[in-house]
Amino acid sequence: MSEYKRPLSEAEFEKNFKQKKPLMNQTEAFYESSRCLFCYDAPCMNACPTAIDIPLFIKQINTGNVTGAAKTIFDANWLGNACGKVCPTGVLCEGACVYNLQDVPAIQIGRLQHYATEKVMREDIELFRAGEPNGRKVAVIGAGPAGIACACELRVMGYEVDIFEAKEKPSGLTVYGIAPYKITNEEALDEVEYLQKQLGFSIHYNHPISDEAALKDLENDYAAIFIGVGSGPTRSLLLKGEEKENVVGAVEWIEDLRMKHHELYVPERVVVIGGGNTAMDAASESARMGAKSVILAYRRDKERMGAYKFEYETAISAGVQSWFGIQPVEILGNGKVEGIRFVKTTDQNGRLEIIEGSEFDVPCDMVIKATGQAKLGGFLKQISGLELDSRNRIKVNSTTFQTTNPKYFAGGDAVNGGAEVVNACFDGKMAAKGIDLWLDSLL
Repeated sequence: MSEYKRPLSEAEFEKNFKQKKPLMNQTEAFYESSRCLFCYDAPCMNACPTAIDIPLFIKQINTGNVTGAAKTIFDANWLGNACGKVCPTGVLCEGACVYNLQDVPAIQIGRLQHYATEKVMREDIELFRAGEPNGRKVAVIGAGPAGIACACELRVMGYEVDIFEAKEKPSGLTVYGIAPYKITNEEALDEVEYLQKQLGFSIHYNHPISDEAALKDLENDYAAIFIGVGSGPTRSLLLKGEEKENVVGAVEWIEDLRMKHHELYVPERVVVIGGGNTAMDAASESARMGAKSVILAYRRDKERMGAYKFEYETAISAGVQSWFGIQPVEILGNGKVEGIRFVKTTDQNGRLEIIEGSEFDVPCDMVIKATGQAKLGGFLKQISGLELDSRNRIKVNSTTFQTTNPKYFAGGDAVNGGAEVVNACFDGKMAAKGIDLWLDSLL
């Protein structure tokens, strides 16, 4: 049972969603940076998808050159501040730290990264300028991590960039889809504002590109187009009763939570269906919002979950119960959720089988589906010559991120199917380089 009380004010919300990686002060950063061994061929750097020179920026922090450290970080990763907080560092850079081999706590790389970048942002220190205008314009569809990274890289090279964003805020999942205890809305938005102020890319909010006519306009007006639309809405489970009130998709529900905070009402009994990181977030957040009973239901055993171990532990520590080997078959209730019917499952040589006659009902007031997101195949299929794979992901050149329609480049979840923010940042940056190479080849 969760021990969190329902937050009734912003202060209570912030208390329940206390930051997992709080900002270091100068003394903490100095002492933590002094622990680094500055390894040759550093495994932490090799584990970073954007290949930040981690030993270098830590050395710069330790010697008092915090501005230089921030420059090192942003040079490799345009959303270096956000990634310092939301990256699964225990799996990536910190997980690769050599201290792990000595049973010594790994260097807190994420917090050091956040410390350096936060300082230059807070002091409004200019690190970058837009390149000399080259007379070419690029359109970016989506102001998520991939789109922002692509725009920043293009602006440094002198391109004029317009980002078209369907929502009213930038940063994609960093604002709309990540648990509030990982990063605050203000932190995510401040980073985009900081970059936009220096590099001058334009963001057109509430401006979805959703039909062939809009796509044709972009094709006519811009030299190249980058697709950074992410993934679509939560997939349907095709369950009887799925249309009932209080049956919600995890992605949509987390977005609601990020926008409304304590004003979002969460009932007392919640069941979260799924075994990935999004399911863990939704379950933990439900508990922190005051739900008395939160059950995490997954159809396979614990070892088959896609979630990181630390994400599962975060949910359990919030008071979430985990039930394995059960699969939903029907959502119960008269117009509104009153319960969910499960059937037990067993794993036979990797094949999931239902145990006949094992149905049982669980009373609940809300069902959160964290069972993956649908891809935006309907929209993408409107782009002439754009090839998708069998899972509706965009096919791209692995080096340039150019699609099968040469005018379009793509990155992020629409290409990889759903990875980390840092992967999207890498994709966007590399796509910008690919755009530059392709346009130069046309001269």
